[in-house]
Amino acid sequence: MTKPSETDLYDPVKAWLEDLGYEVKAEVGAADVVAVRGDEVPLIVEMKLGFSLTLLHQAVARQAISDNVYVAVPRWTGKAGWRTFKRNVGLCKRLALGVVSVRLSDGFVQVHADPRAFKPRKSNPRRSALMSEFARREGDPNLGGTNGKIVTAYLQDAQKCAAYLQEHGSTKGAIVKDATGVVQATRIMRDNHHGWFQPLGKGVYELTDAGRARSERNA
Repeated sequence: MTKPSETDLYDPVKAWLEDLGYEVKAEVGAADVVAVRGDEVPLIVEMKLGFSLTLLHQAVARQAISDNVYVAVPRWTGKAGWRTFKRNVGLCKRLALGVVSVRLSDGFVQVHADPRAFKPRKSNPRRSALMSEFARREGDPNLGGTNGKIVTAYLQDAQKCAAYLQEHGSTKGAIVKDATGVVQATRIMRDNHHGWFQPLGKGVYELTDAGRARSERNA
């Protein structure tokens, strides 16, 4: 099986545009594909075998000529490919670029986004969660770019609960809450995401071996 090339995208893209009533020509100036229909602004398509910064740079540069700019790439394969493709479509929307995919096996062209101005919707719940985490986190325990090893406010609260149990032994969650100021102390110990706590009775918790070892390291 021969390796696909960018030229394999051209005939399907041209056929798609011609079906829409455009006159289409390839490699006009710096553009991969230019399509003209009546007195409308030209439609420009930049083609690559996959999403890349080069593709986006080229497409954004074409916006100096026309607001009607698309990128064309081969259709994705597999669930992971689809997830990546969707993220790239979202990025292109923010850049006001259109996106089409080409199924190389039969030349099927699908439009995933048209080029238009994009105003992202703000998420109040996400903003609230961000600000809550910022307010609850004590100090600045992380370095930017820590490869996923993040100290969260939840982790800090769990450490407070563990430190209290290390010092006082098995205790009711309500007492841990009042003593440490951790509002969700009982829930944190019950959920036990870090494997540090174990129940002894109704609402009473003690440290596991892992919890004691962690508290000793943090002492």
